Amino acid sequence: MRVLLIGSNGYLGRFVADRLLADPAVQLTALGRGDDADVRFDLATGSPGALTRFLDAVHPGVVVNCAGATRGGARELTRHNTVAVATVCEALRRSGCGARLVQIGCSAEYGPSQPGSSTAEDAVPRPGGPYGVSKLAATELVLGSGLDAVVLRVFSPVGPGTPAGSPLGRLAEAMRRAMQSGDGELRLGGLGAQRDFVDVRDVARAVHAASLSAAQGVINIGSGRAVRLRDAAGILARVAGYGGALTEPDGPPGAHASPSPHVSHAAHPAHLRATIGHPRTDSDHHAPPVAYPYPDGCGSWQQADVRTARDRLGWRPRINLEESLADIWMEAACRI
Repeated sequence: MRVLLIGSNGYLGRFVADRLLADPAVQLTALGRGDDADVRFDLATGSPGALTRFLDAVHPGVVVNCAGATRGGARELTRHNTVAVATVCEALRRSGCGARLVQIGCSAEYGPSQPGSSTAEDAVPRPGGPYGVSKLAATELVLGSGLDAVVLRVFSPVGPGTPAGSPLGRLAEAMRRAMQSGDGELRLGGLGAQRDFVDVRDVARAVHAASLSAAQGVINIGSGRAVRLRDAAGILARVAGYGGALTEPDGPPGAHASPSPHVSHAAHPAHLRATIGHPRTDSDHHAPPVAYPYPDGCGSWQQADVRTARDRLGWRPRINLEESLADIWMEAACRI
């Protein structure tokens, strides 16, 4: 099977590449903006015609698109997440290769969910920020393209290589610094949100399974279990051997303690704006104030209904959160 992987140097793309390369039946070609790609091509600026000519030359059976942007202003996110996917879809329509498209979507497309609920694929998407809007637009382009295509809506990926700017990446870095300086207390804000964490290697397995399947439409990829960031911080402290106290500044009166013996106090919503989701970049410096309470646009709760992935892909998550956090900590500890 000849597979064209777009975005192989990204966080998800690196693990997808490793998974596909481990399959002796796969012949992999990487396309991207970096020097390490087999073919250099920028989806946001390149023409569909140029990509069509490349598809006709390589003639892949599957195209996997892991490319995209998670940070930046609305214009940049639209260019890299929506316009880029429009280019892929148009090139595939023009090409004679007849390739299947596996598009990586995101749980931010759903937006906030009712606490305690599991979000299924038929939920009405209501993204709460520009990132989710740009990814949802890409999904709609794929679904309306008429191609043999599937969109994997990935919830919160974690594990080795977790970006330092992500919530768990920032947790690990803050803990590393606390241990390095001997601080007996680590004050962390924004730990009240609950997210569905799924290991990046399990995501790569799902992409591999989707490449081999005939499934179409949208399929959720998550653990099926929401975890409070406060509890994840407690697990990380245990894995790291950090014996200090984890506290949240500005917690409301009467906040409940976490099951972790070192974690206490619920986060104040104002603090979440500064700590949850994607950090602001220079291009956002003059942007108007964020109009939604969580910068990732996902509210206080997200949990995936993953039955479709089980039934249509034969996929289940295998790696638990503690193992994912141990790998995150291993990388952070190497910087001590």
